Amino acid sequence: MEKLERMGVPKSVVGLVVPTGYSFNLAGSSIYFTLCVIFIAQATNTALPLDRQIVILLIAMLMSKGATGFTGAGFVVLAGTLSAIPDIPMAGLALLLGIDPFMQRGRGLVNYIGNGIAAIAIAAWAKDLDVAELNRRLDLGPDADASFASSAPMPHPQQASAVDDAEAGA
Repeated sequence: MEKLERMGVPKSVVGLVVPTGYSFNLAGSSIYFTLCVIFIAQATNTALPLDRQIVILLIAMLMSKGATGFTGAGFVVLAGTLSAIPDIPMAGLALLLGIDPFMQRGRGLVNYIGNGIAAIAIAAWAKDLDVAELNRRLDLGPDADASFASSAPMPHPQQASAVDDAEAGA
């Protein structure tokens, strides 16, 4: 959240959009659930016409809202998603049991990126985004914060000890 603010997104927008996104902007979970259901359908040789795929997408979007409760909640929600689609066998969940803990991190990362992009988009829509600062930070790259911290002037050792002594006496 601090990095978004340093990129020029107002604190009020970040404070509203990012926490709200953790409940409603779960694109990573929705994508994962949709792909898992389609993978299980392909692995079990279940035919999915286009209209059925659209229904799966809508169900996955709705079910993804419950995937943030606790660690492993995504697998439970995936089971719920499959139960809402009777054509695809539930036994296909066994194919995903081993990789789900690893995929959970990917889902979280995509959700987090989506929340950051949403904050930038809302700030731009409200015409409250510092575009010059955003572009400057993006041009500097991902290590910009580390370079700013290392380029800050360090106090002279004698000045630092004098400050420490003054603080100790207070």
